[in-house]
Amino acid sequence: MLVFSLFQPTRDTVPLLVCTGVLWALFAAAVFLLRRVRGRAVVVLVLAGSLGIGVAAMIGPPNTSTDSARYAWDGIVQNAGISPYAYVPADDRLDSLRPEWLFPATVPSGTVPETCQGRRIVVTHKTASDAVLCTALNRPTVPTIYPPAAELYFAGIRFLVPPTATYWPLQLGGLVLSLGTTVLLLAGMRRRGIDPRYAAYWAWCPLVASEAITNSHVDLLGVVFTLAAALLVTRARYWRGGIALGIAIAVKLVPVIAAPAMLRRQGWKVGLAAVVTFFALYVPYVLTTGIGVLGYLPGYLSEEGYDNGKRFALVSLVAPGGAAVFVAGGLLVIIAALVFWKTDPDRPWLGQLVMIGSTLLILSPRYPWYALLLLPFVALSGRWEWLAIPLALTLRQILPSLELTWAITAALVIVLAGSAVRLDPAVRARMLGAPLRAVRFLRPPR
Repeated sequence: MLVFSLFQPTRDTVPLLVCTGVLWALFAAAVFLLRRVRGRAVVVLVLAGSLGIGVAAMIGPPNTSTDSARYAWDGIVQNAGISPYAYVPADDRLDSLRPEWLFPATVPSGTVPETCQGRRIVVTHKTASDAVLCTALNRPTVPTIYPPAAELYFAGIRFLVPPTATYWPLQLGGLVLSLGTTVLLLAGMRRRGIDPRYAAYWAWCPLVASEAITNSHVDLLGVVFTLAAALLVTRARYWRGGIALGIAIAVKLVPVIAAPAMLRRQGWKVGLAAVVTFFALYVPYVLTTGIGVLGYLPGYLSEEGYDNGKRFALVSLVAPGGAAVFVAGGLLVIIAALVFWKTDPDRPWLGQLVMIGSTLLILSPRYPWYALLLLPFVALSGRWEWLAIPLALTLRQILPSLELTWAITAALVIVLAGSAVRLDPAVRARMLGAPLRAVRFLRPPR
């Protein structure tokens, strides 16, 4: 059994990078070989691969992120009858709830009275007593950032297990959701005449194994409901689709970018149902915590550089500083309008792919799990070239010395090249000829 982690004292960067490269190469080869399979065997192989890869991904604790520790803690706090937005994890009033695996005891260390040991353990101090606190949680002195649908999921998972259960309950939840997404894709593809082989773009993708299961990112829950919303809307289930979309947005806000492609037909029903659902999920928490339900979201956006434009890798090349915020916002509005205008309401996944993929390229997040939302629409549209985006973000996470701008640029080039190859030859010729005609037009007469 091989388990590589970025939490090792010397970081397993090279082994993890090599392993990731091998996994993506095997993924590409497996998808290519799947083209030779026919009939029901395709569905069987896709499902078996989704299950097998998912089970393998549960071997070992999270290896590139500590977010699932916060998920577990928020669930434990809620099951004790306390709002997760009410207190920060380091608050002394929560001492009676702390399990040893999330908050190990301090140990003496030479001249230092107390210290903390462990690969995932950080040192902080309690808010009132200022006592040393060892914890596996990141940002233990700030409120939780997660919206209510995510918090309900955390509480539900932890309700089924004792506080001593470590990371595996959320990993198991990730496996179930991942497999459920595969089934949802296969069912949707069968109904709409889409090649079921494309479901492997989700089911066998290394990003799903690593970020949805091993690291248990709650983004997966948003993926499930976003996909369900798209499939429901295409079956004229507009109210139900809107409810599913509202739940997805209440998981992590990001799925709102999938909305424009679903609003072309009966969009007011979808939009109204989504908005009502979103705010309804917040009501119980607002009643107990008030404005505190915003959590650490404003601080997170500032921490990531979205308030001053530093995070926009590509946009910053042409609009440095604060101007990048306005340019990025303008680009997203234009793309959303074009997606709304051009999307086929019976097959919105290409529009969703373009909207989500463009957002990832423009916002250029540091973390690859945001790209989980892209994968089902890669599968539904069959546009494999967009997988370059999650691969670029994955490499950047493992190898921080890799310049994010270069990684995102490489992904953009691959996406544009793949999209150009798919164009009708006549359309491609017109597009390539337009710059030449412009040059001839602007050339001064002899």
